[in-house]
Amino acid sequence: MKKILITGAAGFLGSHLCDRFVNEGCHVIGMDNLITGDLKNIEHLFKLKNFEFYNHDVSKFVYVPGNLDYILHFASPASPIDYLKIPIQTLKVGSLGTHNLLGLAKEKNARILIASTSEVYGDPLVHPQTEDYYGNVNTIGPRGVYDEAKRFQESITMAYHTYHKVETRIVRIFNTYGPRMRLNDGRVVPAFIGQALRGEDLTVFGDGSQTRSFCYVDDLVEGIYRLLFSDYVYPVNIGNPNEITIRDFAEEIIKLTGTDQKIIYKPLPVNDPLQRQPDITRAKKILKWEPKTERSEGMKRTLEYFKNLSEEELYKSEHKDFSSYS
Repeated sequence: MKKILITGAAGFLGSHLCDRFVNEGCHVIGMDNLITGDLKNIEHLFKLKNFEFYNHDVSKFVYVPGNLDYILHFASPASPIDYLKIPIQTLKVGSLGTHNLLGLAKEKNARILIASTSEVYGDPLVHPQTEDYYGNVNTIGPRGVYDEAKRFQESITMAYHTYHKVETRIVRIFNTYGPRMRLNDGRVVPAFIGQALRGEDLTVFGDGSQTRSFCYVDDLVEGIYRLLFSDYVYPVNIGNPNEITIRDFAEEIIKLTGTDQKIIYKPLPVNDPLQRQPDITRAKKILKWEPKTERSEGMKRTLEYFKNLSEEELYKSEHKDFSSYS
């Protein structure tokens, strides 16, 4: 039985990855310090013999007994509310945490996949974004703590691959959605659905002409799985190239939820990306991967998950803190 360590295991993406690798017959070690993760996302796995959980901050020394075959590093705040609230921790998990896990991979002779993000492209001047584009990032802007943590993460990963011959993989994740997202974390899908379910008007920043491209979580997990077991060491974009403006997406959510809220507009935040669309040519060629789930179907599944939340979860106060949508 292959053994895999998944950091950020109690988060949105991490929990879905735990499910996938448990179902593939791996022994999964989930690790999370629960600063943004939630144990309810993985509590269904606790009864299984091939799953164990460590409550640990990967910014500190990471110890795992015995052999280890694979590491998936997904520990990181991943929304504007999070990384604006805890900027130092965001930088540390991307730098110290990545360093610790690369060292663990070297010690265990394990293959490690690092979760990077489309944020490495910043507010892109190239559209759609290819892996060869270097990005347009403000290092000292409000989003810089997240953008630069991910850019450093990629650099140290390639350094470990080149100098220490560690088997590394890098995935650049574009906007992803699905069940287990935190309803009020500032990302556009749960933000809009939450506002609609609470009967609030939907908040759009700027004039709503900025674009995003949304990938359903099951498709993303499949792309990550294929990348881990590929022979490709350079970054690969994983996302859905079906682009939509934020204004049109807000209208889609109003129609989907059957509500009659208005759209209200607020000033566009500093360094908010105006365009986000992955070029997935590399993923198609190397991984034979492309997304399969239509946005209409994925949103229906996501809405059903959020409709089953308690009123306490639906009305958590953090939804009042929006200043940007990722």
